Amino acid sequence: MDQNMGFEKGFIMKARVLLSLAVLSLIVSSPTGLGAWSLAGNVTEHSYLHLSGYIDEMKIYQTDKGFTGQKLVVGTRGSGVVDKRQTAYVDESEMYFNEWGFFKYQPYQSEATESDLRNALCAKNYRIGTVISESYTGIEYLIKDTTIFQNDNVSVYQVASHGRGTARLGALVKDDYDGVTVMSYGGTYIGDFNIRQEIGSGSQLYLPCP
Repeated sequence: MDQNMGFEKGFIMKARVLLSLAVLSLIVSSPTGLGAWSLAGNVTEHSYLHLSGYIDEMKIYQTDKGFTGQKLVVGTRGSGVVDKRQTAYVDESEMYFNEWGFFKYQPYQSEATESDLRNALCAKNYRIGTVISESYTGIEYLIKDTTIFQNDNVSVYQVASHGRGTARLGALVKDDYDGVTVMSYGGTYIGDFNIRQEIGSGSQLYLPCP
């Protein structure tokens, strides 16, 4: 997978529209130790998105159930031009999150399409407690590269998609069947999109990403 998550040649990108900059960087650490997770190990995520169109995206991270542990929710919704990178790390006692991006509003109205071309994938690891799904509808064109590695110790999902149409991505990481929901993610992207998403979980996790 391409580890250079920067701008690629041929992007539908206009520098003059980049009027606002949002930067969020935080580290939250638990002052007291929590019970160790039994399966999840930890969760590491790297993502990059370029979109000209409409976005509805939300990610939730937590270290424990209910009103204990650390919680973080981040989301973006609306139409415009979006370029952003996110990095997250969560284990049973600590959380790190960084978001860097440019956001520019512009009206967007989805064009009617007669395309019935679709593509979809769903992968689950019942042992670790992870699932990821991706689907594409109304495809005018799609270039994608999805890599999945799973065993009893680790799950690694790498999604790279570049296209025009509607893309829907989702992920869920739980520590056991009735354990902590460490991460949940759902995103709908309509228009011209370039998506890079890497999610890993497990006791022997390594993601070779910056």
